Amino acid sequence: MKKITAWMLCALIAFGASAQNKTYTGLVLDAAGNHPLPGARVLVKETSQGTVTDAVGRFQFTAPLDSFTLQVLFTGYQPVERRVSRADAEIRILMHAQQRALQEVVVTSYPVQRKVNMTGAMVTMSARPHSFVKAEDRYNTNDYSPINENIFHRVKRKPLSTFSSDVDRASYSQVRQMLNSGQLPPVDAVRVEELINYFDYAYAAPVNGDPVAIHTDLATCPWKKGHLLARIGLQGKQVPAADLPASNLVFLLDVSGSMYADNKLPLVKQAFKVLVQQLRPQDRVAVVVYAGAAGMVLPSTSGGHKMKIIDALESLTAGGSTAGGQGIQLAYKTAQEHFIPKGNNRVILATDGDFNVGPSSDGALQRIIEQEREKGIFLSVLGFGMGNYKDNKLETLADKGNGNYAYIDNFEEARRTFVTEFGGTLFTIAKDVKLQVEFNPKFVQAYRLVGYENRLLNDEDFNDDKKDAGDMGAGHTVTALYEIVPVNVPMPEGGGTDPLKYQETAAVKHNTATATEAFTVKMRYKEPDGKKSKLLEKVQSTRVVHFQQSPEDLRMAAAVAQFGMLLRNSQFSGSANYDHIIGLASGAKGRDAEGYRAEFIQLVKKAKLLQETIAAK
Repeated sequence: MKKITAWMLCALIAFGASAQNKTYTGLVLDAAGNHPLPGARVLVKETSQGTVTDAVGRFQFTAPLDSFTLQVLFTGYQPVERRVSRADAEIRILMHAQQRALQEVVVTSYPVQRKVNMTGAMVTMSARPHSFVKAEDRYNTNDYSPINENIFHRVKRKPLSTFSSDVDRASYSQVRQMLNSGQLPPVDAVRVEELINYFDYAYAAPVNGDPVAIHTDLATCPWKKGHLLARIGLQGKQVPAADLPASNLVFLLDVSGSMYADNKLPLVKQAFKVLVQQLRPQDRVAVVVYAGAAGMVLPSTSGGHKMKIIDALESLTAGGSTAGGQGIQLAYKTAQEHFIPKGNNRVILATDGDFNVGPSSDGALQRIIEQEREKGIFLSVLGFGMGNYKDNKLETLADKGNGNYAYIDNFEEARRTFVTEFGGTLFTIAKDVKLQVEFNPKFVQAYRLVGYENRLLNDEDFNDDKKDAGDMGAGHTVTALYEIVPVNVPMPEGGGTDPLKYQETAAVKHNTATATEAFTVKMRYKEPDGKKSKLLEKVQSTRVVHFQQSPEDLRMAAAVAQFGMLLRNSQFSGSANYDHIIGLASGAKGRDAEGYRAEFIQLVKKAKLLQETIAAK
């Protein structure tokens, strides 16, 4: 009985003590209230006890005090003190960036903090935040450019289709990241051409000294009975690593507070260390960072001093606001000072796209990049992280800078970008690559370009050498698909217009040669340091193969295209469904040395499950 009484007494004491405690929760944001600050120190000033904010800027602790002063500290920001009482609900802290020199913002290691949980337990922990959590979704400010899906065009009214090449694959990596985290991507994050071009296709190499070869196919369409599927493939020439020109690289790294999470700056370091291992003594690297201000971490250094470059990368951590415009200016200045004639002069930007301090308007940044592009300094862009990702801005910067755009969601993607496709990522073999397809109205009634919505050009732009377009790197491939409505096949709903009153729309007469031609592909490109474009042509005959007998790579590209259309809820997806895509991709997997096609099949299965879960609610 005495033992029971003693136990009850202890329980009552513990209950009384806990009843006096209160759990406080809050959020730490930048001054504008737009961006969470992970890793900020949150302290009770009277006791020096506290915690740190997690990956989305949230904090929680329990305190027995009726009122106290809360002190919030974050590198590169002005300290904040706030009086807190038991009446307070969720605490919202806004912090203003300090106008300090860069060396006061960038520190050389993650500090060790002492976290006290208010019950007396002391735990040693790193100031690095925890992994991303679902609470991030509440503060999702990812930004994508809207995409208005291509429609069918009647050949008699619009016989030409003109667009810029695109070797970017950032959209596929982002779709993969979202599906692997258990969520369907927003439709504007899905750029179908980037999904298709994520995969390698076995096109024959160019001949006769051309940097690029054109290949075409024509098969029945797997998602719309009666329609045809045309494929246009470009293959860039391979250049042995020993023959690649010397590189003058500037790593422009975002080390602002928004880059603190594990899938941002720590992954940036891993990715660039992989790149450093590929460099030769004749290559040069400088490291420029920006966070509140821009600064030089490593002056231009020979690629033979790998440990020196890696040590500079390892010294960085995140803190401060984002002065992206200042960083780009310093990076280009550094690249110009060490310019290599006939070499690969390039700035490589790594960021989550959050440019919010300094001369960072889209117009100002684009003009800087376009001017430097004309001087022979290109810009490649690597995106990292989610939750505050500015895809639309990063894609535009890469396009204006004659460079490629990739999204790095894991170490394997970093390896592919900087090892497997080292030449294609960094070495341009053809710039301002434009494609123009002319369809034969005797064979093709209408056509629809699958994807490339943000790469469309005016027909007149094709012959205008002043018009910027996409670029191709060593070994790169580009694939484009057209869905074709043959003559004497009913047009899809919504695909027609009223007859014209003033224009002649009767079919023109064709000679014997053109009667056997379905379409002609023209490609214009410039040499990497050229000003005048060159022309290549390829004619596709009217010979059509059944889809199941078409090349393996065409079937794989068609599977990926259908996947993209389903994710976009496309009105043109026809009979496409996830099971059909899985079967099609499984039959077109081929050798798949790197396992990317097998991974694609797993992603389709995940998307199917997520769609079924949503439909069941």
